[in-house]
Amino acid sequence: MNREMGSAESERTQPETQTVRSMTIDIRHLRGDCGSAIVEYAIVFLLFMTMIMGTIDFGRALYTYHYLSNVTRDASRWAAVNGSACGGDSSCNGAGYMNNGPVSQSDVQTFITNHTPPGIDTSRLTTTVTWPVSTDSPASCGTTANAPGCTVKVQLRYAFNFISPLVSKAVPATACGSNTANLCLTSISEMIIAH
Repeated sequence: MNREMGSAESERTQPETQTVRSMTIDIRHLRGDCGSAIVEYAIVFLLFMTMIMGTIDFGRALYTYHYLSNVTRDASRWAAVNGSACGGDSSCNGAGYMNNGPVSQSDVQTFITNHTPPGIDTSRLTTTVTWPVSTDSPASCGTTANAPGCTVKVQLRYAFNFISPLVSKAVPATACGSNTANLCLTSISEMIIAH
């Protein structure tokens, strides 16, 4: 009977030993995985933040280009209605949208500066205003640049820098007018002078 009892006890302790042994292996296995979760989180967090910062920079670049496009078009329209004939009548009296006489390059630069929204650094803007003469231009364009029928061309450049350090390091700096920037945004508008 003792023999039977002893074998019954050994049968009971053997499964318990295997359970303890398998729990020890599981605990060791879990102990090794604890640090990997932090590493995985750090990698995913960096990728996520890079995507977020890239999205913010893309939004800023789109906002800036939208501004450049609109203000360049507005400035060329403003220069087109404030041509050399504007000083001959009383329409260029400085009231409302009109200038005090025919427009010059400095007037267009002032117009652009006054119409700059928040978030745009005016020191990074480069404005170029020309009155190009082509072969099909009226003869008066050779003597009076901003005469009716002539063309006014407004070119605006903006030296745009990314705020995300990762993106700004990835995109090399280039010359943009008198500034250097990651991205040189340019907008050109030409109109025929009407007045």
